[in-house]
Amino acid sequence: MAKNDDTPDADDPSGAPLTEQAPSPHLAALSEKARDYARAARSENTQRAYDADWRHFASWLRRQGLDPLPPDPQTVGLYLAACMEAAPGRNPLSVSSLERRLSGVCWRYRQLGLPLDASDRHIATVLAGIRRTHGRPPVQKEAIFAEELLAMLATLPNDLRGLRDKAILAIGFAGGLRRSEIVGLDCGAGQSEDGTGWIEIFRPANGGEAGAPEASGEGGLLLTINGKTGWREVEIGRGSSPLACPVAMLETWLRLGRISHGPVFRPVARKNGGVAPERLTDKHVARLVQKTALAAGLRGDLPEGERRLAFSGHSLRAGLASSARIEEAHVQKHLGHASPEMTRRYQRKRDRFRVNLTKAAGL
Repeated sequence: MAKNDDTPDADDPSGAPLTEQAPSPHLAALSEKARDYARAARSENTQRAYDADWRHFASWLRRQGLDPLPPDPQTVGLYLAACMEAAPGRNPLSVSSLERRLSGVCWRYRQLGLPLDASDRHIATVLAGIRRTHGRPPVQKEAIFAEELLAMLATLPNDLRGLRDKAILAIGFAGGLRRSEIVGLDCGAGQSEDGTGWIEIFRPANGGEAGAPEASGEGGLLLTINGKTGWREVEIGRGSSPLACPVAMLETWLRLGRISHGPVFRPVARKNGGVAPERLTDKHVARLVQKTALAAGLRGDLPEGERRLAFSGHSLRAGLASSARIEEAHVQKHLGHASPEMTRRYQRKRDRFRVNLTKAAGL
C-alpha cells in the first residue's frame, strides 16, 4: 500500500515530520578527513599535472564552442587528434604526454561522478592510430656516473647551502631516489604531515655515540620511503672517503644546519644563512642537477641548450642503476621498481650480448 505524504515515518517515534538536520561535528570532521585522503591519493606532482591537463582540455572545448558536460567520447577523440597537430612555435605532443593528458581528463570526470570510458572506440581507436603513427622510443635523460657526480660535487662551495646541495646529490645518487623522495625525507617517523619517508643513521660498530643505533661494520643510512610502488627500505652504505661518502655529507648538513626534527632538506636564507623550517620543493633537485652538470662540463660535446635538457633529477637514479655492478634484482629492489623491465630502462650501460641465444640455438 502506498504511504500517504501525511503518514508519519515509521522510524520517527514522535510522529512529527522529519526535517533535514545539519551534519554533526563528528561527521563534518570525517568529511574533511575524507577530502584529505582523497587529495593524498595522488602525489602533488601528479595532481598539478592533472589539473593542467583539465585546464588545457576545457580551454580547447571553449574555443570549439563545446560543453564539457556530459563527457562525450567522440569529442575527446577529436581533442586527442587536435593535440597532435603542429602549430607555429609549438611541436605536437609526445605519445606519452598525450596518454598522461588523457589520464588527467578521465581522472577529473571521475571526480565529477561522470566516468569517461577510455576504451570507447572513439577514444581507443584514435589513440591506437596516434601510437602507431607518432610512437617513438622514449627520450631518456643522461645518466650521471660516480666520477661525474664527484666532479659535480666539486663545483659546489663549502658554505651551508653548498653542503646541503652536496648531501642532496650524494643521497639522491646512492639511494637511487626520485627527486620527490629526496625532499620528502624527515629526520624520523611521523614528524610531518607532508613527509614521504624518514632516515635512520647507524653508527659504525664500537665507534658511535652513546645511545646511538649501531650496525655491524661501517654502519650507514637506512631510508624508509613511501614511493610509487609502496613502502620500501633503502640502505646507503658509507663511502670510501668523507669526500665521497653520502652518509658523511648528510651528517655534516644536519649538524651544521642544526636539524634534528622535521624535514631533512630545507631552504637556506641568502642574507643571514639561516635554515628555514619548511621543506624544499622537488624542483630544487632538478635545477641543482642541471646547474652542477653544466658547471662540471658534462656532455661538453652538446650545445648548451641540449646539455641543459639532457639532465634532470632522474639522471641520478639512472646513474646508480647503470653504475652498480651487482645482480639486477638488487638494483630493482633498491629503486623500488615493480618489474625488471623498468630497471633495464634505467641502465644506460650494461653487458649486452652476454647471453647469446644465436649460439645457444646452435648457429
